This record gives sequence, structure tokens and C-alpha cells, in this order.
Amino acid sequence: MDAPLPLLPDDVEPTRATLHAYLRAVAAVPRAHGIVHPRWWHIACLLRPDGLTTAPVPLPDGRSLSIRVDPRAGRIVIEASDAPGPVLSMTEGLTASELGDRIIDAAAAYGLEGPYDRASFADDGGGEYDPGHAAALFAAFTAADQLFTAHRAQLRGEVGPIQVWPHGFDIAFEWFGTRTVEHIAGGETAVSQAQLNLGFYPSGRPYFYSSPWPFEADVLLPIELPHGASWHTDGWLGSVLYYDEVAGVPDGRERVLAYARAVFAAAAPTLTA
Repeated sequence: MDAPLPLLPDDVEPTRATLHAYLRAVAAVPRAHGIVHPRWWHIACLLRPDGLTTAPVPLPDGRSLSIRVDPRAGRIVIEASDAPGPVLSMTEGLTASELGDRIIDAAAAYGLEGPYDRASFADDGGGEYDPGHAAALFAAFTAADQLFTAHRAQLRGEVGPIQVWPHGFDIAFEWFGTRTVEHIAGGETAVSQAQLNLGFYPSGRPYFYSSPWPFEADVLLPIELPHGASWHTDGWLGSVLYYDEVAGVPDGRERVLAYARAVFAAAAPTLTA
């Protein structure tokens, strides 16, 4: 992990937006047919050397189905557990709705029928796809995954998997504290574990983030974070370290790890019973 973090092109946003829209279309299948996880892990993708892969979706005949988004090859591969399946192109200029229809048709050939949450990808985003920019994004995600794996290995307690989330097109994992918090969810009172995530968000000015929940502002805001990182309170509560502050420099990876360690050291005591 000595190589500098890869740089992102200045004009990467159109391709990022297309990948984001397409990933939401892909997630419609595990959302409808996957084995439901209470933390919604069943709709997220895992990052692999050959792309972003959904969790296995059970098929009526006892096999399982997975969908793999390969940014470098510009394709989406749909395959059962015992055989390859359809390959869909991401370079044809399709909207997310058009691609989503093709994915749903492919799933139907395996015996999977709706209902599908088409509203999650029906904004007709997508279309512009630069293979070089897609490869750059995948390289940044891969580097983030490596850093998160290194940091995650040092944590004690309950940690979740490193996942790419379709709703935000970010890669992140969660550490769960021992404190429980009563809150309102769906109009009803619920009790959940306190948690702290570490993630990478590539839209706009890309950044690493870490968001303690609940956010104890009186404790956290006076604490200074390293390497240009700062607390974030506008719209959401947490902290950010902008990617352009650490990409392409020799010690960029260590800066990210130092940031992750600092936020954890600051927040973990507030999330522990």
C-alpha cells in the first residue's frame, strides 16, 4: 500500500453520475428478491478485483443469481451460480430506466418476477460513460477499500463489511458501539446500536468521511483532526477529509489512516455504554 492514492480526472462527474444511476438499477433485483438483512446489507455491493458484485439472490430452482458491474470493461454481467448469463453494455448511452428494464428482463428469464422499486432508478440519469474515467473511479474505490481493510483490522468489537451503497454510490463500513439509542424510525420508536462509519464519496469534490451516530457535538467539535480534515455540520454530522488533499502525494494513504484513527479515538468513547 505504498503507492500514492490515484488521482481522479477533473471532468469525471458525468461518468460517476452514470455509474451511480446504473448501480441503483442493478440494486432493484436484490432489493426485491434478496435475503433481507435488517441493516440493508442485501442491497449493497462488494468490491472485487473484477468489479462491484451484488449479494447472491436465491432463484426459484435453488440456484443463486449475482449481478456484477465491471466499470473498466463497461459492462454488467448477470450470472447464475452454475453458469454465465447475459452481458449488458454500459457504453450505449442508455438511461437508468432503459438499463433497468433490461436487467429486470434478464432476471425474469431466471424466474424472478416483480414488484420492483422502479422509482429508485426512474430519474433517467445515466448515459455519458468514459471508460478511462470509469477505470479511474474504480481505482479510487479499490484504494479506499484497501485503506478501510487496514483500519478495520485494528478495530475491536462488531464491524460490518466494506460495501458500495447504490443510493449514494459511496464505499463504507460501520463499526458498532455498545451504546443503544432510542429514536424514531418510520413514525415508530426504535432502538439501535450507536455506530461510526468510514467511507469514501466520489461526487462533487470527493472526500473521505466518518460519521458518528449519535453525534455528540459538545465532545467532538473542540477536537482538532489531522491532515486538513474537519468536522462537518452543514446538512449532515460527521467529518471530512477531501480526496484532493491526499491523492497523488507520497504519504496520502497514511494521512487517511491517521484521520480514521483520530475520528475513532474521538468518537468511540461517546458510542460506548
